[in-house]
Amino acid sequence: MAQLIYLMGPSGAGKDSLLAALRAHADSAPLVAHRYITRPADAGCENHIALSEPEFLRRRAKGLFALDWHAHQHHYAFGIEVDLWLLQGIDVVVNGSRAHLLQAQQRYGAQLLPVCLQVSTHILRQRLQNRRRENAEQIEQRLARAAEYQEKLPAGCRRLDNDGNLDDTLAALLALLPSLAKQPQDAVP
Repeated sequence: MAQLIYLMGPSGAGKDSLLAALRAHADSAPLVAHRYITRPADAGCENHIALSEPEFLRRRAKGLFALDWHAHQHHYAFGIEVDLWLLQGIDVVVNGSRAHLLQAQQRYGAQLLPVCLQVSTHILRQRLQNRRRENAEQIEQRLARAAEYQEKLPAGCRRLDNDGNLDDTLAALLALLPSLAKQPQDAVP
């Protein structure tokens, strides 16, 4: 049975970097589903499909999203193509929202593999400062939310440490997948 890997983590934990590394990985890696978001494509964030709010709402009304939610003044979704890929036996990774994990669990049941990307506070602070998108006060707010996130990890969430080398985090993510774990170690790219 194909799995939907529902990747969650605080802003700055490295989700976008991990997903980019996964996209560049060999054929045996799961597919990474892009999100549809009502923010500009050049917003300096993840690789996503930018939609206007009316277009997003029209697509939602036509049932073109598997899951959708609203957060931080934007609409987010991933498309029903994810369901088709799973039906074909293809593992899929999505950049999920912890606040909407229950919605994903209700839709995907046993196919869902929740993964919580974690990073220590000092490394998270450094990453947030280096990306230069937030001021000092905003960084402190993000760090406070991240600390709360670490304390209240969802039940059943597989923890994935992203303090070190991105290649190590990628290898740990791939090791979580039963389809790859059954292969000999040297066969996992």
